Amino acid sequence: MDDIDAMFSHLLSEIDNISESLMSAADPAEVDCASHTENRFSFGFTDLNESLNELEDQDLDALVADLGSKLNLQELFTHEQNSSLTDNRTAPATMTRQSEPAAALPSLPNTTKSSRSEPQTKADKIKLALEKLREAKVRKLIVKVLMSDSSSKTLMVDERQTVRELLDQLFEKTHCDQGLGWSMCETNPDLQTERIFEDHEYLVEPLSTWTRHSENKIYFVSRPQKYVMFTDPQLFYMWKKKKACLSGINEDTKQLLIKEHFEGSTVIVPDLEGTLYLKEDGKKGWKPRYFVLRASGIYFVPKGKTKSSSDLVCFVRFEKVNIYTTDNYKQKYRAPTNFCFMLKHPCIQKESDYIKYLCCDDEHTLLVWVNSIRIAKYGSVLYKNYQAAVKRTSTLQTLHCAAHKDRSNGPQTGPSAPKTTNVEDPQEPPPNFKPPPPPEHVQV
Repeated sequence: MDDIDAMFSHLLSEIDNISESLMSAADPAEVDCASHTENRFSFGFTDLNESLNELEDQDLDALVADLGSKLNLQELFTHEQNSSLTDNRTAPATMTRQSEPAAALPSLPNTTKSSRSEPQTKADKIKLALEKLREAKVRKLIVKVLMSDSSSKTLMVDERQTVRELLDQLFEKTHCDQGLGWSMCETNPDLQTERIFEDHEYLVEPLSTWTRHSENKIYFVSRPQKYVMFTDPQLFYMWKKKKACLSGINEDTKQLLIKEHFEGSTVIVPDLEGTLYLKEDGKKGWKPRYFVLRASGIYFVPKGKTKSSSDLVCFVRFEKVNIYTTDNYKQKYRAPTNFCFMLKHPCIQKESDYIKYLCCDDEHTLLVWVNSIRIAKYGSVLYKNYQAAVKRTSTLQTLHCAAHKDRSNGPQTGPSAPKTTNVEDPQEPPPNFKPPPPPEHVQV
């Protein structure tokens, strides 16, 4: 009995030691994470001051004005709370601080305004913006977006802005055609990956997972295959047929496939399956396995088993992972081909055993698997993104054509010879200007 007591005491002691070591190891990370969240206001720049300098004057003015209104609302709440305490009044328990009703509150009296004069120079505005950012602690970021021609645009991104809204801003800043394929993508040079931000995503959220000294970048590029599941649905829902048959599918058949698989009560995921190469954990070898796609995740068939549902083993679920395409993995990891993709949690920014690497035989197989996984992960939201993009693109192109027509038919001050369009004239770019193609990358 004494031996059992001694063993039990020893076990409890070991558990205490392990718990203490885990807590001490976790504390610095938590502190660093909190500090990272509080102090990071810009991405793609060496520091916040540089990013503010890159903002256009109207964007900088809007940033200062918006931050000032947020601070005034905070002061108004504080003033009201202090008054209620002084008058010994008790607020109802159901009342909470909300941002929406705050917009309807009356403006602060003049005593809450700063006694300083309005900033005149850009340096003064930057100084004021720095102060207000630190005071308000709002999730508003200044982001550098790179173009395919090595130029860049600076965006002021609010936590409430979706990627779709930011794409519209970039259309206005770049005057490019408003094609469906235009995307905002993140690249990770350490992992050699790229991911298209979905139109419904709030850009601030994925950026908050980047590490403090991250070399990740954001690009504004054309990815023609962004909505290929809607422009060519036969590739995903008739994939077992020969490619020659798929190329002859007419538009009526395509629309029927979209209606059948996306406009019902639930989205029907492609019944995709086939052999892919799996990178083994902690090793450089790749082994072929037979994988099956389901709405909840990817499954594989164990050796000696059948493809029946009871024999399938879950490889990865989609709830907490994103899909990324890769670059030059044949050299980096000795993959069988360069047509690879990975599945990982967005917080993982370096090599990790928790990353799932898969390799396809050819580019077509990669395209089908990557976009089928997007269908399974995002479902009807992806279809709504596509519909909104089509509507928005159609509207912008209509307005652009109307404006171009008005300029052509504008009043003339005197007689002039009929104007002819010279396509070789460098001073007159075509109406649907499109920047140079993006850097070479496997497009999916």
